[in-house]
Amino acid sequence: MSAGPDAPVQPELRRTLTTGLLYFFILGDVLGAGVYVLVGQVAAASGGAVWVPLLTALALAMLTASSYAELATKYPRAGGASHYATRAFGPAVGFVAGFCMLAAGIVSVAALARGFAGDYLGEFVTLPVALVAVVFLVLLALINARGIKESTRANVLATLIEVGGLVVIVVLGGWLLLRGEGDPGRLVQLGTPEEGAASAVLSGSVLAFYSFVGFETSVNVAEETRDPRRAYPRALFGALVSAGAVYVLVGVAASLTVPTDVLADSSGPLLEVVREAGGVPVTLFSAVALIAVANGALLTGIMSSRLAYGMARDGLLPGILTRVLPGRRTPWAAIAATTLPALLLALTGSVETLASTLVLLLLVVFLIVNVAVLVLRRDAGEPDHFRAPTVLPVLGGASCVLLATQIEGDVWARGSVVLALAALLAFVATWRRRRAPGRGPNGTSDTA
Repeated sequence: MSAGPDAPVQPELRRTLTTGLLYFFILGDVLGAGVYVLVGQVAAASGGAVWVPLLTALALAMLTASSYAELATKYPRAGGASHYATRAFGPAVGFVAGFCMLAAGIVSVAALARGFAGDYLGEFVTLPVALVAVVFLVLLALINARGIKESTRANVLATLIEVGGLVVIVVLGGWLLLRGEGDPGRLVQLGTPEEGAASAVLSGSVLAFYSFVGFETSVNVAEETRDPRRAYPRALFGALVSAGAVYVLVGVAASLTVPTDVLADSSGPLLEVVREAGGVPVTLFSAVALIAVANGALLTGIMSSRLAYGMARDGLLPGILTRVLPGRRTPWAAIAATTLPALLLALTGSVETLASTLVLLLLVVFLIVNVAVLVLRRDAGEPDHFRAPTVLPVLGGASCVLLATQIEGDVWARGSVVLALAALLAFVATWRRRRAPGRGPNGTSDTA
């Protein structure tokens, strides 16, 4: 599937990202709203030692990250998992990977909409969750449609605010410990009345894994990175370790400060830390958390709508999704098409169920990527690219299967519908591409 000697040279994107800029790009993508909403659900699944499933999720994310590091430096171009899957297995599997990424983005926005309507907002006003979710998603769609420049400018400030909120939680936990308060014994409590320690850690890790997703989208900017062979692995692993350190410290602070049952019952778990520790106005921290949740939903909504637009432009989704606003040049049809299912999911699913559904979809993508690394070892790719030890993608693929076994049946029922739809659309898209002029027998471009 590589270009032939007489194939026309494709234009390349400008390489402007340094290692430092790429590090902060990935860190900002990973350090997001998930931990603001899900720490309580992780505690409910695993017990008081919330830091253990967070650390486990980090280790599992690092395995798959090693596969992304190899593929991103071997094929430093936009396209991500869909591109790698197409190279390794053909366009049908590539479509499934891309569609699962799109569906995961939609599910994530729905989860964050419900998170926005929880206890953090309750500090200011009490409104029905359904009403808040509808208004929240409509406003996000309007901001998205207004323009990406305005959205990304808002993201810079919002990212600083949300990271600052996590630092406040860590400081409050340390302050409480110095005051001789809190319960350090909770830091080693693993297991629930229903599950033993090992099973509880795995169940909690499925939810904690949601907090680390985001690193996989960074492969789309490898093409714009200076010396990606060296810069990308350093930035990727550095950002994941940094995010993991912050999350583990937040988990320690939450477990130390708040009784496990209180943490588990709250839809604004970090708010409970602020209440217990004191010293920070509850309403101020609630505002920070709401900004974090809204920012995460906005960024994910932008990604989802642009992915839908790109897939439609490539003939993989209906052409109507390529329609744009005349003045703003934003993909209004793709924005509407990704907002509507997010709204439906927000009205019908809990935060925990939606987060688990997102993780299930990404586990499918990550399994494809880990296997693709091994399949593509026969292809030289870029010279002197990063090469992960073979055991890492093997363990990465095994970890995806292991985590998938911990996902509950109702989540599998939702996810199976998406996967079945992806397979059906992949068949249709592949058939259409094979019939299109200028396509080879395997459905790829003759000049690709």
